[in-house]
Amino acid sequence: MKQDSVGSAALVPADSHLQAARSFQLEVAEREPLLSPMGWLALAFALLLGCVCMPAAALLLPADHPLALSAYGLTLMGKIFCYALAALGLGLAWGYCGILSLGHGLFFALGAYAFGMHLMRTAGADSAQTSALPDFMLSLGWKELPWFWRGSEHFGWAVLLVLVAPALVALVFGFFAFRSRIKGVYLSIVTQALSFAAMQLFLRNETGFGGSNGFTDFRRILGFEISALPTRAALFALSLLALAAAYLLCRHVVTSKLGRVARAVRDAETRVMFCGYDPLPFKLFIWVLSALLCAVAGALYVPQAGIINPNEMAPLKSIEMAVWVTVGGRGSLAGPILGAFAVNGASTVFTSHLPDFWPFFLGALFVGVTLWLPQGLMGLLRRWPRSPKPDPSAKKANLLREPIRTTMPSVTEGASA
Repeated sequence: MKQDSVGSAALVPADSHLQAARSFQLEVAEREPLLSPMGWLALAFALLLGCVCMPAAALLLPADHPLALSAYGLTLMGKIFCYALAALGLGLAWGYCGILSLGHGLFFALGAYAFGMHLMRTAGADSAQTSALPDFMLSLGWKELPWFWRGSEHFGWAVLLVLVAPALVALVFGFFAFRSRIKGVYLSIVTQALSFAAMQLFLRNETGFGGSNGFTDFRRILGFEISALPTRAALFALSLLALAAAYLLCRHVVTSKLGRVARAVRDAETRVMFCGYDPLPFKLFIWVLSALLCAVAGALYVPQAGIINPNEMAPLKSIEMAVWVTVGGRGSLAGPILGAFAVNGASTVFTSHLPDFWPFFLGALFVGVTLWLPQGLMGLLRRWPRSPKPDPSAKKANLLREPIRTTMPSVTEGASA
């Protein structure tokens, strides 16, 4: 009896430690890495190509060299990087939280306007006018800056405004919309109405944003000429770095517990509520982060495009973002980036050779992808033949059957003692 009691006493802590160690190993095995080794290699190659090779081809090679990159090509690629960043933001909200927004062009334009205010103040200070007011304010007879323009001559304040203004609009709108349980097609219509109302507001001259002409005639950024080729190369590289950083940030979010709960909210919000989770903070976080990504994209876009006007808030611009995400593949992070490159690359070709047929091609592309490629271009890539991956369920089963090595004494040793 004594031996049995001692043996059973030694058995209980041994089993508890074995179970704790086994659960710990399972938890570690279930964690998804941020990127695979091939993913890190591809990202490093893309950054090397975009931040070193392509700017060098534009700055160092003569114009007649076959590998030379023109200023137009450099600027075009930089703008597509900004479009890809905006598509990534919309893809995060739509693909991972089920929030289809048809008004994300508003956040893109707000970021562009916030940084465009700084560029206009710089242009006003460099102009031949004695006043530091922007040119459109002088033509309208304004005598002083509006209160919301104050401090915009400082670069740091402009960057802060790029982040705070769109985030505040997204936070207020999202709080009341998600709290009221507005979702699905109703939320899409409300976001589209919000973007259209903001466009009508910015079209008015008395609002202080340039009216229908918007902001243009940018000259300097941080003391450098915007039209100079080195400045354009720097903006190009900065756009690529911002896209890569945003991708890693979104990847970190979607692979975390927060991302898993967000996907659960997307698939079955009512069940998530029954499990004790409040969907509001999760949806609000994803929504505001998505708006911030679009705002940063707009801020990087405006010095490269050279203009920003209320047309960027038009519902058609937001619908185009949804087309980028759909073509690339909803439910992935690389899909919206791929879709932005594919659609805008096709737009460049069509508008150069067949501009009248581009709207028809865009509509046919959207309908065709929706009907025959519901997973977009990423779905085609996933079907590409590759070596079979090990089954995770089989790996877990092997882990459960595998003995765990511990330094604890065995049961027989405890009994013999």
